[in-house]
This record gives sequence, C-alpha cells and structure tokens, in this order.
Amino acid sequence: MRTASTIDHQCITGMKSLSIYISLILLPNNAKLQCMTEANRSHSPSLLRRLTAILYDALLVLALIAVVNGLALGALVKVTDGEQQVLNAHLAQFLTTLSIVLFFSIFWIKSGQTLGMQTWRIKLVDFQGGPPTIGKSILRCLGAFLSAACLGLGYLWCLVDRNHRYWHDYISGTELILLPNREKPEDT
Repeated sequence: MRTASTIDHQCITGMKSLSIYISLILLPNNAKLQCMTEANRSHSPSLLRRLTAILYDALLVLALIAVVNGLALGALVKVTDGEQQVLNAHLAQFLTTLSIVLFFSIFWIKSGQTLGMQTWRIKLVDFQGGPPTIGKSILRCLGAFLSAACLGLGYLWCLVDRNHRYWHDYISGTELILLPNREKPEDT
C-alpha cells in the first residue's frame, strides 16, 4: 500500500523529469547555456586564490612597466641628446596604464588566462561561458581600475555577491571560473 508521502514524492519526481524533458525539447540552446552558467557559478574561485593569482601577475606587470618606461626614457634621452633625463609624469602614467591594459587583454583574449591565472586554475569567460572579446577585456581592465579606486570595494564585492563576481565582472560581462584539477600522467 502506498502512503501519501510516497505518492507526493513520485509526483514531484515525475514533474521534475517532465519539466526537464520539455525544456530540452523546446529550448535546447537555453538549457545548455543555463547549465553552463550554473556550473560556472558553483565553481567560482575563492578570494584567496584570486588574490594569489593577482600577486603573481602583479610581479610580472611591474617588470613590464619598468621595461616599457625604461625604454621610453632611453628613447627620450637619445632624441634630446641627453638634455632631458626625466620622463614626463603624464607620459609615464599613460605608459603604465597602457602596459597594464595590454598585458591583461592580450592574455585574456588569447587563452582567457594570465600566467598567474594558469598557475591557480582560474579562467576568464563571458557570462555565456565563451572567451572574452577584445572590447570586454579592455572594459574589464578599466572597470578593475574603478574597483580598486573605491578602496578595493569592487574586489571585496565577490564576498557578498551571490554569483561571486567583482564590480568589473558586471561592467564587462565576464566572470572568473575555477578549472578542474589537471590529471597527472601515470608513470609506466
């Protein structure tokens, strides 16, 4: 004899299965996008992992900034025959910003990962799970400056956001996902 709770459980299970079948038949593209988005959100990297990747990348970016500004100063000294030995502050600021934006944008467009992100298995994707475009990458960089300029609140936002996103994620339509562990090859 079936009890009321058994019948209720079977009805609920049957309704869930029916709704899944209907959504797969009627909306196959939307069902795939929804599954991808939910998987990405559940595998969001922790703040500590994100900050560690940022630290790795910051060391690389600092070296790049030093090289770019050094080359610019060397060119300026060469052009002025040694009369001007100081780089204009506005030019240095422009070159620094350009170096940062190009560093991150090139890596994100190429593979969705900087070197720090590769080390910590973090990848940048758009909200549909695809690779970021040039525009989204540049917009993300500029949005990251805004997130940092507000005393870092844009970065800390991922702690209270239900999707674990930064402000610049929303600005650019991109997000960070945590990639699965890599399989280690077996020794033979």
